[in-house]
Amino acid sequence: MPTPHYLDPLTGGHYPITDARWCSDAGTPLMVSPLPGISRDDIDTRERSIWRYRAALPQDIAMPVSMGEGGTPMVERAWGGLRPHFKLEWFNPTCSFKDRGAAVMLSWLRQIGISAVAEDSSGNGGAAIAAFGAAAGMGVTIFAPAYTSTAKVAQIRAFGADVRLVEGPRENSQTEAIRASQDIFYASHNWQPFFLQGTKSIAYEMWEDFGFQAPDNIVIPAGAGSNVLGCAIGFAELLAAGQIRRLPRLFVAQPLNCSPVDASFQAGVDEAVPRDVLPTVAEGTAIKHPVRLREVLQAVRVSGGQTVAVPEADIVAAVKRLALSGLYAEPTSATAAAALEMLEARGAIQAGERTVVLLTGTGIKSTQFMTDLYSPMP
Repeated sequence: MPTPHYLDPLTGGHYPITDARWCSDAGTPLMVSPLPGISRDDIDTRERSIWRYRAALPQDIAMPVSMGEGGTPMVERAWGGLRPHFKLEWFNPTCSFKDRGAAVMLSWLRQIGISAVAEDSSGNGGAAIAAFGAAAGMGVTIFAPAYTSTAKVAQIRAFGADVRLVEGPRENSQTEAIRASQDIFYASHNWQPFFLQGTKSIAYEMWEDFGFQAPDNIVIPAGAGSNVLGCAIGFAELLAAGQIRRLPRLFVAQPLNCSPVDASFQAGVDEAVPRDVLPTVAEGTAIKHPVRLREVLQAVRVSGGQTVAVPEADIVAAVKRLALSGLYAEPTSATAAAALEMLEARGAIQAGERTVVLLTGTGIKSTQFMTDLYSPMP
């Protein structure tokens, strides 16, 4: 297999993986070239974190920045006529799945000499970059929308990051971060390819937890789609390595009020199509223009999966229903649980199949929403 490198999926262009870059020369997002995957014998069983799968990374990382991320539990619950496994990603150090990507990306960037980074985030990504940046001894600047929940902003600031609140829609924060990239490295969880090398650990983890088998279905809340692509990359590697016989079906869940992936999927195209964007309680997925839209759509189609756009009332109902089963999930995560019911009604997911629903963040991250939801009526 060729030496791992950065690959421009649009043009096929290559760049050395040791380059300090976050995009192609044309300003388009990059991927890491396909990797061969690993077998169960390559797992470092001494590690109780995502670093047990470090042999699957494109390059050796000598001194990982780690706080025990990964190894999150799965709990089985009844949900309609199904019994899915809910994977509780809030057991990561900053209480969201984005710790996986932040750990690998910042470990790699520090290894190649990057000492300070910038990121744009509506909350969970910023918290992960801020925390792992602090652990790595790196300077961190986070550009966040002014509407970001105060609890998430407080968490980011607690890690010592410089938080710059940006007025206007979510994409304005990205614009400001890219402008700042002339002076500080843009370690974007949506752009820098090593972030996906961290999120792919969730695929290896499910494979190991299910006795080295793939689940049938994975339901994933998605904004930019880093979890969708992480699952796609990880399971593609396991298939290439002969460790699984088929890919799991990937189902993307988005709030109807901001659902660009669903809009394009339902239209049968790879480019963005018009759909109204409105405020949503699922703020973590409120991304109007995903930079990797084409790759996310291809991942869903290759897997045989589908997309779902969930009305706001259904998201809120799913938050309550999860809580009554002991699972305190933020609205963004609850979107996936609500989508599961819709997928069962479609016949896309059936009883007897092994289904995983990714709950990517905790309700503690949405303190004001949860307080309002559960405050007694006057």
